[in-house]
Amino acid sequence: MLEFARWKYIVVAVVLVLATLFALPNVFGEDAALQVARKDRLDIDAAGQRSVEEFLRERGARFTRSYVDQGRLMLHFDKIPEQLKARDAVNEGLANDYVTALSFASRAPDWVRAIGLRPMPLGLDLRGGLYLLYQVNVNGAVAQLLEVYEQDVRKALTGANVSFGDIVQVTEGTTMPNGLRVALAPGADSEVAKAAIRKILPDLTYTTVDGANGEILQLVMTPTQIRERQDYAIQQNLTTLRNRVNELGVSEPLVQRQGIDRIAVQLPGVQNSAEVKDILGKVATLEFRLVDMKNSLADAVQRNRAPIGSKLYKDREGRPVLLKRELIVTGDQLIDASTAATDKGPGVSVKLDSAGGEEMLRTTRQNLGKPMAVLFIEQRREEVEVGGEKIQREIKEEKVINTATIQGVFSTNFQITGLANAEARELALLLRAGALAAPIFVVEERVIGPSLGQDNIDKGVTALTYGMLAIFVFMALYYRVFGLVADLVLLSNVVLLAALLSALKAALTLPGIAGIVLTVGMAVDANVLIYERIREELRNGVTPQTAIARGFDKAFSAIADANVTTLIAGLVLWALGTGPIRGFAVTLCLGIATSMFTAIWGSRALLTLMYGGNRKLTTLPV
Repeated sequence: MLEFARWKYIVVAVVLVLATLFALPNVFGEDAALQVARKDRLDIDAAGQRSVEEFLRERGARFTRSYVDQGRLMLHFDKIPEQLKARDAVNEGLANDYVTALSFASRAPDWVRAIGLRPMPLGLDLRGGLYLLYQVNVNGAVAQLLEVYEQDVRKALTGANVSFGDIVQVTEGTTMPNGLRVALAPGADSEVAKAAIRKILPDLTYTTVDGANGEILQLVMTPTQIRERQDYAIQQNLTTLRNRVNELGVSEPLVQRQGIDRIAVQLPGVQNSAEVKDILGKVATLEFRLVDMKNSLADAVQRNRAPIGSKLYKDREGRPVLLKRELIVTGDQLIDASTAATDKGPGVSVKLDSAGGEEMLRTTRQNLGKPMAVLFIEQRREEVEVGGEKIQREIKEEKVINTATIQGVFSTNFQITGLANAEARELALLLRAGALAAPIFVVEERVIGPSLGQDNIDKGVTALTYGMLAIFVFMALYYRVFGLVADLVLLSNVVLLAALLSALKAALTLPGIAGIVLTVGMAVDANVLIYERIREELRNGVTPQTAIARGFDKAFSAIADANVTTLIAGLVLWALGTGPIRGFAVTLCLGIATSMFTAIWGSRALLTLMYGGNRKLTTLPV
């Protein structure tokens, strides 16, 4: 007798119902949409939704549907021109309060969205947008750390009353700076200096050599410290880039590490690549320093050399400014920054962490009536021609954007003024997102138009449709009724795979569609193995019901072996691959799981319903 446990029927039925439900949003298609979010990151309420809608109606931007989804207002449009018109209207008239992002939104009914169901996200090759591959200058991360060490050493020696000259970066045994050289003043005790520095930097290697005017103390980083700093730079840059992408308001972005020192950024729906690259790749931070009032600015400019403990800079008009080397606070100590209207024009309201606030409080208390400057530091890479060849040259720009007299004591909250509107917005965005721990440079850039993305979708769906139709026809002709059962199982396999991709929010890419087609073929292999085994049992003279049971039981080991070996290959591709390779691996691995379930449990449940129980059978249509 051919039987199948009742609980297994229930499992198959529940899985298929849930799969149909999760895959349902993919059936309705998509509209061009505009995503509107508040700049202060708060959720848009009903009043905010009404104000944006009324604003767009006044500007003649016609939308077909609107709702708040996860705190952001989604507006649907029939045509792309209407979508672009609405985006331009919001960016011009509501730019102080809202940010926008071009997107696509499902046409699924409200009840589908209300229970949390979403269509599977589409990759960049299907959606269209901007792809950027950044190279991280990990050596620059070490240099930035040495600059921090330099400030720490200055404070430690000053606190220990140890006189010293200048502090410079040195290269010891490598091709990049990996340490500091501290020139102690004549008569200064090197042991006291080392003890003071070791309290704050205990892991460095210390050596002392005799110099022309006194002892020289060298502090060198270990290879382990250098590797840790480089790894930190990659992770910090990943976080910063994600923050900057979020500030831009791009929907469904992807920022991930690629290889040892590269970061891939995918921005679906983005076409204004110049603006995005400028914001994402900008290595910018702030430093707050006191203006040097003791030494002569004119003498420093004339000699083109600043006195020890100070450094020459220029402001935005190109005028020289002499600042002290000792830092008050840096951009790393900023918690939040936002644009603000001040009595001196556009500005940026800054909030520091507790350590930065304490240092700012101490500095302002001790230097009332003295000027303090805000130094803006930016690093970038330019392509220049040298000897007929184009080379990449790193450029570091440092300019004083604001100088003001300290009128009162303050700590964690204050304002930077003297900026233009655009400068204030960009500076606030960069400061909120955080500083990059190392310079990054674009090594690859691709812009995929929305029409090309739609063409990829159409071709991918066409390939999947024709492939499945060919398989359906073959199975129906070759295995007759059993072939029709296999066709139903294959269809349910595709539904189950679409449900998993939607539930896990795994992006579907063009290679992913190839993985689905391959999965369908593998699922057919499983049915072919089972049906051929059933035919063999019938030729051996067993009863039809026994042939079905033995066909499934004896084919299981071959099916499991084939799928497990393919799964291992898929997991390796997923773990080691990037980009399109990983997209293919995701659908392949999920497809193996769904094909095993549908071919072994789904097929057996359906065939047992058709031919099991107490039925008297003499032949099988297989």
